[in-house]
Amino acid sequence: MNVDFEQINKSFISSFTRKKVHAVIDLNLSVKSGEIFGIVGPNGAGKSTLLKMVLGFIKYDSGSISIAGKSPMEPETRINMGYLPENPYYYDHLSAEDLMKFSATTSGMNKKNIQPSIDHLLKIMNLEHARKRHLRTYSKGMTQRAGICFALVHDPDLIIFDEPMSGLDPLGRKLVVDLVLDLKEKGKTIIFCSHILNDIERLCDRIAIMDKGRLKKMLNREQFFSEQDKNIKKGTSWLEKIFIDTVENRVEQ
Repeated sequence: MNVDFEQINKSFISSFTRKKVHAVIDLNLSVKSGEIFGIVGPNGAGKSTLLKMVLGFIKYDSGSISIAGKSPMEPETRINMGYLPENPYYYDHLSAEDLMKFSATTSGMNKKNIQPSIDHLLKIMNLEHARKRHLRTYSKGMTQRAGICFALVHDPDLIIFDEPMSGLDPLGRKLVVDLVLDLKEKGKTIIFCSHILNDIERLCDRIAIMDKGRLKKMLNREQFFSEQDKNIKKGTSWLEKIFIDTVENRVEQ
């Protein structure tokens, strides 16, 4: 499922300063079907605004977004998406199993497929032992993993992960990495936002660097390996260096 952005602009009035803020400016990019597409940038770069427009939560001021040829505002398009927000909040009196049943039902999933999908995801996210416990008893990492299960239970073709590694210990991070790679093998399209550059570097086919609402630089897999070779002897993170240089305007787009 490909996602195309054409000349996207979005602004809003700041609730604090009452001034106009340009969140996304003249953005053009295309996410290819079946790829893991990383989006990085400093706070306020426009990443979350961009994701909300893809999800149909907010409307862009001008331009167009196409998801497999359809508008993100169409219900049919939304049903085929899975979303993990940066700061998820769920009804804490529910269990992980209850949460997933709710997601599957509201997504129109075939009833006979719901329980097998729940069982599979809880197993690979190591939550089987806590499937009946209230979410209020979960740790931060467990809640994060439950949110991933919630996003994936209806088997969407487009998956949007906003800071999926937040609060996870090393084991939890490995579970998520393995899951993301497995989803890619199944042909899913994944948009992956994270401040953990090592995860972006490891998982993504392409990376978009945003700053102050603009797309500043695009990197593909071939460039990854080229930059790694240059920096491996220096003991530096090539992506961190490019990220900092780009944001500080020392690298041209």
